[in-house]
Amino acid sequence: MKQDAHPDYHFITVVMTDGTSYRTRSTYGKEGATLQLDIDPRTHPAWTGGAQHLIDRGGRVSRFNAKFGAFTRK
Repeated sequence: MKQDAHPDYHFITVVMTDGTSYRTRSTYGKEGATLQLDIDPRTHPAWTGGAQHLIDRGGRVSRFNAKFGAFTRK
């Protein structure tokens, strides 16, 4: 088998947004590294059922609605 074909797989600590943490194995960083999450399943709307927010960048949504707003669903 070819040497150094796979990255080092080691234990790291993952810290959630609420401060809780757990240990898991990963290729991230070095042995004992800490991965601080900005978004996790406890706070992300996709998992918590929160409302989605549509961001209109450069008026794209506004232009789309102006162009196709006359069409209605049946």
